[in-house]
Amino acid sequence: MKISVVGCGYLGAVHAAILASLGHEVVGLDSDAARIELLARGVAPFHEPGLGELLVAGLRGGRLAFSTDAAAVAGAEVHFLCVGTPQAKTSNAADLTQLMGAVDSLRPFLRPGMVVAGKSTVPVGTAESLAALLAGTGAVLAWNPEFLRQGTAVQDSLAPDRLVYGVPEGPCGVRATAALDAVYAPLRGNGTPRVVTNYATAEVIKVAANAFLALKLSYINAVAEFCDAAGADVVDLVRGLGHDGRIGANHLQAGVGFGGGCLPKDLRSFRAQAQERGVDSLDELLSRVDGINSAARYRTVEAAVRLCGGSVAGVPVTVLGAAFKPNTDDIRDSPALDIALQLAAQGARVTVSDPRAVANAWLRYPQLAFEADPVQALGGAELTLLLTEWPQFIALDPAAAAAVVARPVVLDGRNALDAAAWRAAGWEYCGIGRGLAHAGAAV
Repeated sequence: MKISVVGCGYLGAVHAAILASLGHEVVGLDSDAARIELLARGVAPFHEPGLGELLVAGLRGGRLAFSTDAAAVAGAEVHFLCVGTPQAKTSNAADLTQLMGAVDSLRPFLRPGMVVAGKSTVPVGTAESLAALLAGTGAVLAWNPEFLRQGTAVQDSLAPDRLVYGVPEGPCGVRATAALDAVYAPLRGNGTPRVVTNYATAEVIKVAANAFLALKLSYINAVAEFCDAAGADVVDLVRGLGHDGRIGANHLQAGVGFGGGCLPKDLRSFRAQAQERGVDSLDELLSRVDGINSAARYRTVEAAVRLCGGSVAGVPVTVLGAAFKPNTDDIRDSPALDIALQLAAQGARVTVSDPRAVANAWLRYPQLAFEADPVQALGGAELTLLLTEWPQFIALDPAAAAAVVARPVVLDGRNALDAAAWRAAGWEYCGIGRGLAHAGAAV
């Protein structure tokens, strides 16, 4: 099939490359000329494992192209909308400006029989509004939300746990379903389950999934705070909970909280939608989830200050991590950088290390120092914080690290280090929710 992908940011670039790898003829459209120039050379504009190889293969095979010219989408049978829907600057609601612009750019090239498939995360009701905008073109709108995780997006796309189609009733819905089945035929052939529903349900499935993940993360961080007060160990607690099939251990890792460009935004958007519809119970629940997440960062800063004797003013502090999670260079709403900035605001001399995100962060945060090499970053530190669980950081030799710091004290904000090994190497180790009974205690 000939397919267009409108919007070649994180979602669109990955989706275009994946569709080309499935054998389709794909053109990616974006107004950012610099981004398109990189993609047309097979260079990913951001770090995502496996994406660069897919781009090169698609370009060399002639199945993938990128353009800033809207006319490049002419003749495509399916058009995917993959533009950003960021949080509005003045509220918790989603900003749909880019999405509406994408639909406007497509309209002149739409013909009867074509399908426009939205993948962006949107408030419920958006698809109905867009379908009305397409009236008269003969094209059918479907809503096909994405469920990608940064750092594993390629694998998530090639082996998804489900496909969701939101389609209208009647023959138009049948046509849209058939078109999406053709797009995803190799995945369907591998047994990927498919959920076909109406627009509203498809829209809510995505945001509800992210809100539930956020709920689990905030729940375990609230439990971790209790564990610190009670002398319990949240890591062992999760081991016990995880064997219960009704609960499981996924997304029950206590730490400094979640960030990135999706979970916080989608959580707040869902809350705004609940407020608009008067669903107070959901509004209050999501508000509490958001608050617990923010509090996890503040508690980490407070723990760092305690470990420095009550003040970090003038203290050399090393933060391991800038990206919001490993295997990405995305620093949007990064808990690691938020904590680093809070410590710097209290007078700490903060050096941040990250394998991939330094280039994205150093110009934006002049109050922080950056060093790609973690051993260099540790030199002279009186407090070390692990805030993004990169494999490179977890694999650090604690004895070698102890030899370069001024004071071997580590606050493991992800409970990712081998506490026994670090203690054996002479470190004072402090985890999150691991029985911290009083200020400054090692746990």
